Amino acid sequence: MAHEGRKDGTIRKHSEAVVTDLPGIYSLSPYSSEEIVTRDFLMDTHPDGIINIVDATNMERNLYLTMQLMELGIPMVLALNMMDEVRANGGSVRVNELEEILGIPVVPISAAKNEGTTELIDHAIHVARHKESPGRVDFCPASSDEHDPVGAVHRCIHAAVHILEPEAKKKGMPVRFAATKMVENDRLMKEKLSISSEKADIFEHLVSVLETETGLDREAALANMRFSFIEALCAKTVVRPHESREHKRSMAIDRILTGKYTAIPCFIGIMALVFVMTFSFIGAALSDLMGMGIDTSFPFWRIPDISQEWLLLWTGCSARLVFQGEALCLC
Repeated sequence: MAHEGRKDGTIRKHSEAVVTDLPGIYSLSPYSSEEIVTRDFLMDTHPDGIINIVDATNMERNLYLTMQLMELGIPMVLALNMMDEVRANGGSVRVNELEEILGIPVVPISAAKNEGTTELIDHAIHVARHKESPGRVDFCPASSDEHDPVGAVHRCIHAAVHILEPEAKKKGMPVRFAATKMVENDRLMKEKLSISSEKADIFEHLVSVLETETGLDREAALANMRFSFIEALCAKTVVRPHESREHKRSMAIDRILTGKYTAIPCFIGIMALVFVMTFSFIGAALSDLMGMGIDTSFPFWRIPDISQEWLLLWTGCSARLVFQGEALCLC
């Protein structure tokens, strides 16, 4: 059964559990229809548990959503998919350390090979049945340093939590999630909470102080906080795979072809080479060859009674056909 971009089903051998497959997203910000569908489902339906499947080969990108999901306070399991590829490349993930830092169960799986899925289902049913919420929702360490951008975000969010707590609880919203979304200037969250003008003024002052201390706008400051946490987390728990010779060579070429000072000269050089090869060497040779073939196959000018009109027409057509050598080279 499908509803607005999502699909419902049951788990084999666990018919009592209904699973909803939501669209793949990277954030709970309401910028796309997929993000809005997923967010509305989580906020309105209040599921018993979440299975957050992330690509283990690109942890930094996927954990951004994980942090936002944990702020909802819903029981959750983190599934590290494609672990077979990580291991094949010589990498690994310290699962126990990752669990300890995040405060949620972490299960390595390979969906393509059906590895670890049984364990994942068991963990998901367990946390949902026993209502084991994430052990952590705060990802920014406290700091008294005025020049520490992460510390500034910490102070702003904690002040926002105290301001918004009554409204968030009245609406049945997770307080931490509501606070971070309001700091981000989330349009849908502002509409749902509809705080008083007095509180709105206080809140905007908090955000103004945040932007002054961090030197970043409100959204960039929160993104910086999350990515700083993710970077430190991956440094502790992710063992990078060995870099192959092919990848090193590809990266070296990319640095030259897309470099700040080398990209345009490389582009001009490549285009000049294509032009020269097209009209001086390969293209010219193909045109000559095609011209010889036309002259040999259709010697119309040798026919004495051919009309002048047909001769002119054929001359024009043959000239166009000959030019196809250059065109073929450009393709």
